[in-house]
This record gives sequence, C-alpha cells and structure tokens, in this order.
Amino acid sequence: MQQRNLGDGLVVSAIGIGCMPMVADGNITYGARADEGEAIATIHRAIDMGINFFDTAEIYGPFTNETLLGRAIKGKRDGLIIATKFGMRFDGDNIIGIDGGRANARRAVEGSLQRLGIDCIDLFYQHRPDPNTPIEETIGALAELVQEGKIKHIGLSEAAPARLRAAAAVHPIAALQSEYSLWERDVEGDILPTCRELGIGFVPYSPLGRGFLTGDFASLGDLPADDWRRRDPRWSEDNFAANLASIASVRAVAAAHGVSPAQVALAWLLAQGDDIVPIPGSKRRMTMEDSAAAASLKLSADDLAALDAALPVGSAHGPRYGEAGMRMVRL
Repeated sequence: MQQRNLGDGLVVSAIGIGCMPMVADGNITYGARADEGEAIATIHRAIDMGINFFDTAEIYGPFTNETLLGRAIKGKRDGLIIATKFGMRFDGDNIIGIDGGRANARRAVEGSLQRLGIDCIDLFYQHRPDPNTPIEETIGALAELVQEGKIKHIGLSEAAPARLRAAAAVHPIAALQSEYSLWERDVEGDILPTCRELGIGFVPYSPLGRGFLTGDFASLGDLPADDWRRRDPRWSEDNFAANLASIASVRAVAAAHGVSPAQVALAWLLAQGDDIVPIPGSKRRMTMEDSAAAASLKLSADDLAALDAALPVGSAHGPRYGEAGMRMVRL
C-alpha cells in the first residue's frame, strides 16, 4: 500500500479504514447488522495489506467502536496510526451537546486511551466545531495533551477556513476531516485551498456518498428500516432517483476499467492531490479489499474530465444532512 503525507509530519497509508460501520448496535447503523468477528477480521486483513490508518470516534456506539478497534489492534499496534475524535458532551450514553472545552478534551482523551488500549493517540480530532468555545482554547488544550504525550497530532473536522487559520496559529494541524466525494465537492471552493496553504492534510469521510456511489442500491427500499441513511436527504424518495441517474458516469468508467464503481469514486479522490487520504467505511473484508484496490487504479485524463463534467460542484440533489446536522458543519 502506498503512503501519503498529511500535515505536521504525519505519514499514513493512501487509503484508511473508517471503522464507524463496525458498530453492531447503537446510534449509527448501515445496512445489515455488523458482525464483530468479521469486523475484527477486516481490520486484521487491512493491516496485512499494508493499511495502517484507522478512524473511529467516541460517539460511534457511543464508545463501543473504540473498544472494538482496541481489541482488534491488541498485539498489532506497532506502525499503526489510530485516529479518534472528541467534542461532544454526554449524559450517560446520550449526546447532549457540543463541547470543545479543556475539561471535556481531557475527559475524552482518557476514555479513548482506555477503550483503545493504547498509551498515545496518533491523531486526535475535534469532531465538530464548538461555536461557544474559542478555537484557540480548544487547540491550546490539545497542545497540552501533545506535550504530555497523550496524543501525537491534532486534527479538526468540518472546520471552515477562518477556524482553520486560527487553529493553525496556535499549534500545527495535521489533518482536516470533512465530507468530500464526487457528489459532495463544496470543499473545493475555499476549504481545501486553505488546507493546502496551511500545510494541513485532508481526510475525506463518506468518500462513497455513504454507499451511494458504490452503485449497489436501486431504491430506498434496499435499506433496512433502522438504517441511518433513511434520515439522509440525499437518500430520500424525493432525491434518490435523480441522484441515481447522476452516477451513470461512475458506472461507465468502472465498466471501461473492469473495476467497481467504488474503486472509481475513490481513485477520483486520490487523483485530486497527494495530500488527500480517504477513509471509506468497511465492516467486511470483501468491501475493504475492493476499496483498497483503488490505490492502484489510475484514471486517465479523459476519465477524470468525464467524471468532473457529470458530477460538478453542487450537482447532488438534496443537502448532505438534515437541518440539525447542517448547523454543525463548516463553521
């Protein structure tokens, strides 16, 4: 597996693994119920293939996803880059708000270290911007955790350019994690250029449009009743058919290369710059192996032009989150 440089000297495999779909029960479910044994086998297989970058968060489950990843990497920690996120306030297992304050950062890092079974987190993200806490305070608290050896690198998620600049003035930022894919390209306007100006790597989450770009779904009825995507406006009955038609070009390029649409979508992202490291979500070895193969797929200039023309910025039908979710992003 090729490697890529993010920011602040952080080197990771060109494709990482988003562990969120591995939650067997809890607040986020995608498709059929995850099998923990298969999920752990998927992590082990990824490591064997040279993937070293694994992404989780305390809110996944909540908490159980970190515990699962911790079990999977026990005895295999060397050389791995483990990323997790904080930034929510909890009442038991219930998320009750956003909190980027110093005390919450310290609470979160201690819990994540324990659940992951490691003594230092390689990349610690603020999961969502906290409009009520100055970013300088949040990054200052994370810088203290770097000095104490509890985290190595600092990341942000869904931060807008002004917040990125203010954060980078306090401490180097290794990565910004935000949604980016062929059907979510708004970061190309000012966020991605700001990251490059500041030397911050970019980690796209939902690089496959929460599975839409895989071409595996023909209707909303393909989703289980409890699937999180049933709350996603782009998967709604009003938008599904239009979005399905828009990915015909992805299918065409995939057919020409004899690969899956997922590999084309990921290869397109990788072609957008050497500072981009997508983290497709996986819970099965089969889908993980398919995604990993995208690192070896070279799209031609004609392929890239066709995809750009078919799926330009703003072409997706519907917002990427509901109203509440949209209030929490790109702040």
